[in-house]
Amino acid sequence: MGYPYTILDCHTHIYPEKIAAKAVKSIGDFYDIPMDRDGTVADLLRQADQVGIQKSLALAVAVEARQVEHINDFLIRTVNEHADRLWGFGTLHADMENPGQEVERVLKAGMKGIKLHPDMQHFSLADPGADRLFAACEGVCPMMFHTGDSRYHNSNPSLIPGILKRHPRLTLICAHFGGYSEWDEAVKYLADTNVYVDTSSTFFAVPNERVLELIAAYGEDRILFGTDFPMWRAIPEIQNLLSLRLSETALQKIFSGNLLKVLGETLD
Repeated sequence: MGYPYTILDCHTHIYPEKIAAKAVKSIGDFYDIPMDRDGTVADLLRQADQVGIQKSLALAVAVEARQVEHINDFLIRTVNEHADRLWGFGTLHADMENPGQEVERVLKAGMKGIKLHPDMQHFSLADPGADRLFAACEGVCPMMFHTGDSRYHNSNPSLIPGILKRHPRLTLICAHFGGYSEWDEAVKYLADTNVYVDTSSTFFAVPNERVLELIAAYGEDRILFGTDFPMWRAIPEIQNLLSLRLSETALQKIFSGNLLKVLGETLD
C-alpha cells in the first residue's frame, strides 16, 4: 500500500529480540492496551514496507541509570545496521552520572537526539537530576519527552514551561500532542511555546473534531507524524490523519517536512 506523501514515523520503539516480547507485554500492561506487534526491528521494518514509511525514528528507554549505556549501544548498532531506514534517539536517566558525556558519545555514533519517558523511568521532569539532562542537550540536539499521564505527575504538560525558561535553546518534542490523556492541559501550557508535538497515541482516545482543534492550537509547522509502534499499527494511524482532510501543505509538513527540519536532515 502506498500513499502520495513521503511518510516518516517520528515515534517508534524497538527492543532486542530476546527481550522484545517481555518488553511489549510490559508496555501493554502499563497502559492497559492490547499489543499485537513483537517490537523487534524486523517487525518495524515490515510494517514500514507495507505502508511506504521511508524512515522511522527508533527509541528506547532506560528504566534505570545502569541500563543507559547498554540500551544506547543496542540502538546505535541497530540503527547503523539499517541506516537507510532508521534514525535513532538515545536514552538518558536522571540518576546517571555525566549525561553530557553520554550525549556526546551517542551523537558521535550517529544518534540524532535523546528520548525520555519520565513515568516509566520513575523520575520527574522537575527533578534536579532531570535538569542536568536538559542542560546536556540544550543547543546540542533535540529531545523528545513522553508528556502527560493523568495517573502520574512526572511528565505533566505544566512542567514544560519551566524547563523552557531555564533552557531556552532546547529543541523539544512533546509526544502525544503534548499530553497523553491530558490534552486540554497540553494546549493550556504548550500552545504558546515553541515545542513540537507528535500525533502518536491520541487518535484512539480523541475524536477527530478535537484532533483538528489540537492541530489548530499548535499549528501545522509544529506537528510530527508518529505511530508509537508497537502500540499502534501504521495503516490506521495514517488513515486517521488523512481523514481530517487537512491541506496538502499541512500533510506534507506533518508526514515528513517538520521532522526533517527538527533533525536537520534531508532524504536522498
